[in-house]
Amino acid sequence: MKTLIINGSPRKNGFTAALTGRLRELLDGDVDIVETYRAKVSPCMDCRYCWTHPNCVLQDAMQDIYTKIEAADNIVIASPINFAELTGSLLSWASRLQLYWVAKYIRNEDLWSGKNKYGAVILVDGGGGLKDIALGTAKRLLREMGAKFKDFVYFSGTDENDPLSDETTLNGLDNIAAVLNSAVR
Repeated sequence: MKTLIINGSPRKNGFTAALTGRLRELLDGDVDIVETYRAKVSPCMDCRYCWTHPNCVLQDAMQDIYTKIEAADNIVIASPINFAELTGSLLSWASRLQLYWVAKYIRNEDLWSGKNKYGAVILVDGGGGLKDIALGTAKRLLREMGAKFKDFVYFSGTDENDPLSDETTLNGLDNIAAVLNSAVR
């Protein structure tokens, strides 16, 4: 089993990284983590090259990430919430998923036919309690990567508390791992 975790946090050792690290320990198989703040990926420039070609004209780290997305059995999106949304870095990175959207809606290709990918989301915020927009965006991104959304963990209150000390959050990570590990494909 292969799992790809997309981490949209700027903090290498922050709470999002701590939660993805904990999930990584619980998952079977190979786990790759892409940190969008450190990945050398340019945003989509809407050149429309992918309208007539099955690849992106931009040659950067995203080429390797596309391979990981396509090989993954599970995809997890993890992000702090800024202004009720996923981080800017994650959204900039996600603009390159346009390649998959174009394949489906412009070139009429079914890239994910016969594949049974599952997806999950991890979200944290300082205490605003505004997860709905970010969760909706993460679900759309999972869909573009061919992953069926299964579950999410949300912790609000990182300005004052550590999510790893919250039993509900830890149970949520256990549940995500159980679902992703037990998926029969």
